Amino acid sequence: MTVNKGLLSLVENEPNFSNQALENAVDDIKAVDKDDGYQFIKSQFDVDEAIHNNTVLSQTQKNDALETLYNAQPHLQIGRYLNDVVRHTATIIDGSIIPGDPSILTGEQGQGSFLEILQNVQGIQDAIPELYGVPASEKSRGVNDHFGTLNNKFSTTEDSTAPVFTRLKEIMQLIDTNARITSALSTATAAVRFSNNELVTFLTTIRDDSTDFQTTLDNRVNTAAGNMANLNTRISEIPGDPTTDLVAIREEINVQVNLENSNITGIRTYVEFLSNKQAYTSLAEDETLRTLMSTVAQDTNWQNYFTNYETEKANQNPIYTTDTDSDKSSIIEQVLAVSGLPDVTDPSDLDAVAGKAKRDTRIDTANFDRYTVETQIIKSCEQLGITTANRMISSLSKVLLDNMNQHDRNEIQRQLDLNESANTFS
Repeated sequence: MTVNKGLLSLVENEPNFSNQALENAVDDIKAVDKDDGYQFIKSQFDVDEAIHNNTVLSQTQKNDALETLYNAQPHLQIGRYLNDVVRHTATIIDGSIIPGDPSILTGEQGQGSFLEILQNVQGIQDAIPELYGVPASEKSRGVNDHFGTLNNKFSTTEDSTAPVFTRLKEIMQLIDTNARITSALSTATAAVRFSNNELVTFLTTIRDDSTDFQTTLDNRVNTAAGNMANLNTRISEIPGDPTTDLVAIREEINVQVNLENSNITGIRTYVEFLSNKQAYTSLAEDETLRTLMSTVAQDTNWQNYFTNYETEKANQNPIYTTDTDSDKSSIIEQVLAVSGLPDVTDPSDLDAVAGKAKRDTRIDTANFDRYTVETQIIKSCEQLGITTANRMISSLSKVLLDNMNQHDRNEIQRQLDLNESANTFS
């Protein structure tokens, strides 16, 4: 049921969704760089943005420059990969992460929207447990597997470990502190900062009619990339070698972004896949269609599902549903009590024991009425493989009654197992 309080204010205002929380967290890391020559983060952001926003460079030239820089100590290209995260989340918000459909020639040409992504993710949260019997997160399709970067995944944690962005900021502060007291590290960071700024300045000078800037561009890019090797060496000399953590942080961020990108770009196809499977399984409720499906399906798994559907459904009984073995014992006792079992407990009551034997489906009771009660007990024992030679009728009655009472328990256990099997995803 929808909560009405505050609903009118929602209707009358736009949500203005944005990735501002992520940008604020990135700005907090960037703020470690006081732009006084002892850090290099801000200059990386500047280079990345200057290349992306340049209107003269071709896309190939941009890609070549970015990759040359990025391949030079990728774990130190913090401005680049953090900008990539921000750009990635922006495409989720505006829906452009879902490519357009070339068959649609009007409007947005099939481009996605944030609302569509949200609704599809919600549907996935319901469909996966229904089809696979596990939470969507176990299939890497949980909410945070689509929106983790937007949902403060890098700024918060559910345990005592420090969030990714907190760890990154602490390392940047560590590098900044050491750069201020170690001349070699200070020189290395200054060189990176200087070459990055030189590249940014150069990019502002090229014009549309420029034709001879490629060599200079390559030199500027290669110089900036080359300075990263020396910086990495100096950072690795800091006690504890923070480069190890920087590699892990970059990997963690990239894995998350790649997961989200893969999940969302293909979300329409995946939702269609789940919807089709749900639709096909719903046909099993119709006996005629069920028979048809088992006939036309060529996959044995599909054939078995529809062929065995009626039997497995008959095996389902909520009373037998349990999660633990200890609960199973309790359920057996409950079902016995509800069923009025054991219905015979006194082995000396030969009439009652013989009567129970007549109700036992394992025993062929044809012509039993011709026999005495004692003979009925003896013949019942023989059919159940109970030794009768040299045994008193009282002993046989007790053994037979114990056998039949245990059979009642076993039958309930069997029904419980069948119910469990019918409800087990396979």
